[in-house]
Amino acid sequence: MQEDLIKSLKIGEWSPDDRPRERLLEKGKSELSDAELLSILLGTGTEDINALEVAKQLLLKVSNNVFNLSRCNPAELMEQKGIGKAKALTIVAGLELGRRARETDAVELPKIKCSKDAFEIIYNDLADLRHEEFWVLFLNRANSLIRKRKISSGGVAGTVADPKLIYRHALESLACGIVVAHNHPSGNLVASKQDIELTDKLKHAGKLLEIELIDHLIVSGNKYYSFADQGRI
Repeated sequence: MQEDLIKSLKIGEWSPDDRPRERLLEKGKSELSDAELLSILLGTGTEDINALEVAKQLLLKVSNNVFNLSRCNPAELMEQKGIGKAKALTIVAGLELGRRARETDAVELPKIKCSKDAFEIIYNDLADLRHEEFWVLFLNRANSLIRKRKISSGGVAGTVADPKLIYRHALESLACGIVVAHNHPSGNLVASKQDIELTDKLKHAGKLLEIELIDHLIVSGNKYYSFADQGRI
């Protein structure tokens, strides 16, 4: 009786810790079962059963084998109660993207071995601006670039960079190290008192979080100042 009740409950009525979407955000994709991932694609179930139960029933028909599921055409998927044309096409498209991802050669990530490498990655984002912007490069354990992100944009005399925001993005990216960078539109490459204080804050916060501050660049045109090169990190 209780099992039937669970099957009929909408996923939104479950405890947040049990909802597939929330689990994906909190735990990561590797922690979800095939049925949970499939239920996210489905979105909704039927009047009688929720999306997760529809996903389980569909997987049961293909011997709980995702490869077998990938060989089903939309018409075959639509034989399952709770799966209409739109959901069938979503499943087919999702599995096809996964197949293409496996067949595509992984792009080699840019690696930062020195300040010049970091400068070349951030140059186009900062060099010609007439106002200040603050950017962060997020790196993996091998110092390869995971992604870069603009943190703030200001006026000609400065911009605000919040260490809490920077490290929040670093944690979300599972970064092991960061390089921060901002520009001086004036052409002055001398680090200001605020630049030095921010670098110290980021360095100390990074030690607590075990996310290394590798460098802080000040960019102006085709030139830059590196805190690391100057022994200030």
